[in-house]
Amino acid sequence: MLSPGRRARLALAVALAVTLVALGIVLTRSPTAVAGSDGVSDALVATHLHRAGRIGCQPAGTVPQGTDAIRVSLAANVGPSVRVRVLAGPRTVTAGERAPGWGTTDTVTVPVGRVARTIGAATLCTTIGATVEPIQVDGVLTPTGSGRTVPRLRAEYLRPGTSSWLSLIASIAADIGIEHAPSGAWSAYLVIALMLAVATLAVSVLLGQLSDDRGAAGPSRDIGAGRLARIPRAAWLCALAAVLSAVCWSLVTPPFQAPDEPAHFAYTQLLAETGELPVSSSGLYSPQEELALRGLHQQEVQFSPEDRTISTPSQAQELSEDLSRRVSGVGSGNAGDAASEPPLYYALEAIPYYLGSGGTLLVRLELMRLLGALMAGVSALFTFLFVRESLPAVPWAWAVGGLGAALTPLLGFTSGTLTPDAMLCAVCAVVFYLLARMFRRGLTPRLAIVLGLLVAVGLLTKLSFLGLAPGLAAGVVLSASGGARAKRDLARAAAVPALALSPALVCVLVALLGHQPALGIASSTIHALGAHSPLELISYVWQTYLPRLPGMSSFFPGISTLRQLWFARVVGDYGWLDTSFPLWVDSAALVPATLIGALALGAALARRAALRRRLPELLTYLAMGVGLMALVGIYAFDARVSEGATYFQPRYLLPLLPLAGACLALAARGAGRRWGPAAGALIVALLLAHDIFAQLQVVARFYG
Repeated sequence: MLSPGRRARLALAVALAVTLVALGIVLTRSPTAVAGSDGVSDALVATHLHRAGRIGCQPAGTVPQGTDAIRVSLAANVGPSVRVRVLAGPRTVTAGERAPGWGTTDTVTVPVGRVARTIGAATLCTTIGATVEPIQVDGVLTPTGSGRTVPRLRAEYLRPGTSSWLSLIASIAADIGIEHAPSGAWSAYLVIALMLAVATLAVSVLLGQLSDDRGAAGPSRDIGAGRLARIPRAAWLCALAAVLSAVCWSLVTPPFQAPDEPAHFAYTQLLAETGELPVSSSGLYSPQEELALRGLHQQEVQFSPEDRTISTPSQAQELSEDLSRRVSGVGSGNAGDAASEPPLYYALEAIPYYLGSGGTLLVRLELMRLLGALMAGVSALFTFLFVRESLPAVPWAWAVGGLGAALTPLLGFTSGTLTPDAMLCAVCAVVFYLLARMFRRGLTPRLAIVLGLLVAVGLLTKLSFLGLAPGLAAGVVLSASGGARAKRDLARAAAVPALALSPALVCVLVALLGHQPALGIASSTIHALGAHSPLELISYVWQTYLPRLPGMSSFFPGISTLRQLWFARVVGDYGWLDTSFPLWVDSAALVPATLIGALALGAALARRAALRRRLPELLTYLAMGVGLMALVGIYAFDARVSEGATYFQPRYLLPLLPLAGACLALAARGAGRRWGPAAGALIVALLLAHDIFAQLQVVARFYG
């Protein structure tokens, strides 16, 4: 009979082999190509739709043979179901439906049955389901005989191209090299080398931990070590894997093609060049950045999956000329949506900005992204340590949690681009680790000081940290109020808010006195709490994550928010959230996700007596998670009322990554002593495959 370690090695070998086979199959297939269109321009906004129903039937032109998807010019943050039918006379030639929840894009692609032969003079009928928000229709308005006008969409007919991905590798590598600095196709091949290194690190950590004979012998001797020199080697390797993965993401994601990255760069540039904070949320940036965005065709590519990045020699020459011009890097104090964020993250990013002063703007951007990659390493390192504190008895499970965080595509994508979410995730990982230590060893003076300073850093990084604050404060009080040293620990606990709030309050006061945006998401939350019905607000936040209860108004008709918004977007929404996997991938991902959830729940129930003893700690983590989710939901509700738009981005919940790592480790333990290591190996291999294919999806979106 095979030992648990050998089962794990076999499971890992099989999983890696399956990944290689799947990779080979994908690379030998052809990218989707536009085979034709109905000839309608989508340059103009024709109208907005507010309810379900048929948009209309319109001339479709010629529908080419082999068409297996139709892309129509409908735009939304959270789109409804979209059904299309192609008619030849009265006969339906093909039809298909896209499930609700798509976005954020200017188009939606609807899969249809393959068209067996070319259809001339066809008719296209489009129908949408119940809407969550107004749906923008791009195209033209055409008059009818009754004097009314009806919208006419732009439709494009898609089918597989004639060349395989393998045959396009050289040209794709060249295109990637155009937009990155230093330029050259070598950057694309560097990504391949780095991902091989990531896979090697993951295998090395797993095999090293599985060969540890302490697997069932109780806590590691390293438990309780507070010094860097005594952190396990496996934790450092997890951190290195996270850094390398994020570096890969920084290279495959085109410049400024990540949420609000132009605004974050503008904030950093303003702070570095002038020492001043933004005074406006306008999207007009410095002349230097505006030239770069123009040369990159950033606005044309953003939100438009049908458009690729620059690739021709003339476009490359235009970009080079724009980057080499001597224009001012100081604008009018604008920083777009980033203007209301605290300054700490941007002050740190000013360091690589200065280091890249001898190069172009793209050199500076890449150096700034690399700092975010280092923050991904911090997130993975302290997720490993958090899992070690939370589940001390089984060392191999720590590697599952640490590698699970390191290989999460959402962490790599977020940390590989310019956003304060990268730093917030790292800070929160350290905070979760310190809380776990606090509940196991008590609130020491040093721990109280460090925890207070870290909370201050979190508040100065991004104000969504406020969602975690109530649960964190309750946890400190719960930890300090128990035991014989309660009075002394409570006195120490008072130092945490004192250290945490002072810098943040000073920062807010300075911003307010300077008439600068200061409260960001906090302002939206305060406004929503004061301006709307509490019951309506609670109902909306509830439905943001959970099914609607009887008596609640329906805010998300026809949509399962947990599955179609949060889960599907965690599986794959990159770029400006306009880059996603095919629909079948989202459905297939439900299978391993359900199994992992079931194993974790089973492990928790089997250890319910131990968990009951740790109830204050678990309630703290629960309160922190619920607080952050509520803050995000309230912010979304305020945006829905004030802007008519719905914003859901999984990166908002990335600060809870350590809890996800602990759940992965718990799921592996839920498989039992004999099969647990094998389950852990499969979980890590699954996340490695997810990371690889997610990056390939981004490459296909922007360079294919």
